[in-house]
Amino acid sequence: MSGSGDNLILVGGEALFDLVPAGDEQLRSHPGGGPFNTARTIARLGERVAYLGRLSADRFGATLKRMLADDGVLLDAVVATDDPTTLALAEVDRDGSAVYRFYEQGTSAPGLTPEAALAALPAGIGLLHVGTFGFEPLSAALEAVVDELAGRALVAVDPNVRPGRAAADPDAYRARLDRVIARSDLVKASEDDLAWMDPGRDATAAARALLGRGPTAVLLTRGAAGALVVGAGGDVEVRAPKVQVTDTIGAGDAFGGAFLAWWRSRDLPRDRLADLDMVVEGARFAALVAAITCERPGASPPRLGELPAG
Repeated sequence: MSGSGDNLILVGGEALFDLVPAGDEQLRSHPGGGPFNTARTIARLGERVAYLGRLSADRFGATLKRMLADDGVLLDAVVATDDPTTLALAEVDRDGSAVYRFYEQGTSAPGLTPEAALAALPAGIGLLHVGTFGFEPLSAALEAVVDELAGRALVAVDPNVRPGRAAADPDAYRARLDRVIARSDLVKASEDDLAWMDPGRDATAAARALLGRGPTAVLLTRGAAGALVVGAGGDVEVRAPKVQVTDTIGAGDAFGGAFLAWWRSRDLPRDRLADLDMVVEGARFAALVAAITCERPGASPPRLGELPAG
């Protein structure tokens, strides 16, 4: 663990279980949720991180809590609930990409309120990561936390758009993303995210357009093609290491978490996001961590000691 003072990374959002078909009558269960995966990635890479979200008292919730703790994630900001754990059915295609269907009504993840989230904030937050909007009132809670910490902590946003969740009120969904992105310092977005957020514009142009809306840097993830770092100083491609892909579950979360862990490990301030070379270096590390995650089933990011030397 590095540093002292305001060195805590806070990751806010949902924790749930992914159910992955493994044959006609079988399901494999994996702990999931973008923020849950992101928090575990950061902790496995040796940085001080707390998770903010609701966890159920049921068996699934107890497992999520145990796994966070085992990886070293701080649980001070966890809000307990008796609501059952949220489930997501991950349907994996031939390329290993996952499409999710959520079972959420009356479950744990969506029910975090702004009041509960703000009351649970720990001290010493230097970086904030929020992601996966669309659950309510959870999304309102994440926006409230961003409003509270923007300008004091580095704010990173992962839109992680789920079109099925946004379909009920796409205008409201986009409006919330716009507000949160306007308060952010860093956005990590996939090509699919930007295709939904900015239809009719190619992903690179959409990423550049985000710079004018608040963030200092944008990390555009492009699957096997790697990533594009977009900043005021230009665009730089980051290649993805070649690996044997098992599935891509949690790869984007691993990328975002690894970048923040790398940034925190060097004790870099918010304004250094304007240094394109520095952001590119962090993105290369993030691409490596994401690639290794793709070699494993489910979302299981590597530990610091599992990374190649150098």
